[in-house]
Amino acid sequence: MKVATVDQIPKGAMLKADKNGKKILVANVGGKFYAMDRICGHKGGPLDEGELDGSVVACPWHGSKFDVKGGKLKQGPATKDQASYEVEVRGKDILVKL
Repeated sequence: MKVATVDQIPKGAMLKADKNGKKILVANVGGKFYAMDRICGHKGGPLDEGELDGSVVACPWHGSKFDVKGGKLKQGPATKDQASYEVEVRGKDILVKL
């Protein structure tokens, strides 16, 4: 499923995408793209509005931190990893497998 083009997400940036009922965050870390759920599992904070530091995004509501390279929880108060999705770049299109 196409969510964006590579030109829409510069290195170090994130983009939110809603596809098939999924709320997805797509991040560009050093020229490689990663996708995970963009709604924090703790209290529903919008991770796309958080800060991206390297590959770690911080929830703007309560500060939980997740690695966008797989959704792994790095710091609470959240207690679970975020779901992550396989990303493929085809030409200039960013495709996410849901």
